[in-house]
Amino acid sequence: MMQIRKSEERGRLKIDWLDARHTFSFGNYYDPKHIHFEHLRVINEDRISAGGGFDTHPHENMEIFTFIMSGELKHKDSMGNGAVIKAGDIQYMAAGSGVYHSEFNSSPKETCHLLQIWVIPNKKNVEPRYEHARYSLEEKRGKFICFASNDGHDGSFKINQNVNISVCYLTAGDRCTHQLEGKSAWVQVAKGSVSFNEELLNQGDGASVKDCSELVFDNAEDAELILFDFK
Repeated sequence: MMQIRKSEERGRLKIDWLDARHTFSFGNYYDPKHIHFEHLRVINEDRISAGGGFDTHPHENMEIFTFIMSGELKHKDSMGNGAVIKAGDIQYMAAGSGVYHSEFNSSPKETCHLLQIWVIPNKKNVEPRYEHARYSLEEKRGKFICFASNDGHDGSFKINQNVNISVCYLTAGDRCTHQLEGKSAWVQVAKGSVSFNEELLNQGDGASVKDCSELVFDNAEDAELILFDFK
């Protein structure tokens, strides 16, 4: 069974420096039909104008990922980490017992386009942790690369939830299949378009699947996909 969450159906927040789309209920956007999916709580697609950003603010007991699609973002946190993450980078922060951080578009001209993803953890009040990784288009072309998992296999972030999170890049002529380890999954189209089990998904679209063993992706146009495989 598949359910598609179309890009244009998402919630929206637009202010002077931020244009954000919310797949699930977030902030002032509330939709009782779209609170979360499994342990996936937030998928926000943010476009942050040059010089804009989020002042220092707290998080706790949440697994937080930032997926940069274009531009760059300056991160600073109370653990002592500071970094500028750029297109192709994935940032992970286990907020755990509590952490403060800020995020700003460090470019004087270019908009930063990103996905912020929150996963509800299965352990509370763990020690906060920060990591980041980078994957080139060639590394993830035609296959899903797992970048976060409960056991940290293949160099992925070791996270506090039973889900494998993977990324894949597909272009014209590519075809990719994935055998689900769990009974449910969510697919988010970060860029481009793709046929997913014969359903067309465009940039910003998401889809949940249950009781489906094989996922098939083809007929892509510069598609970058994020897959959540819930065990």
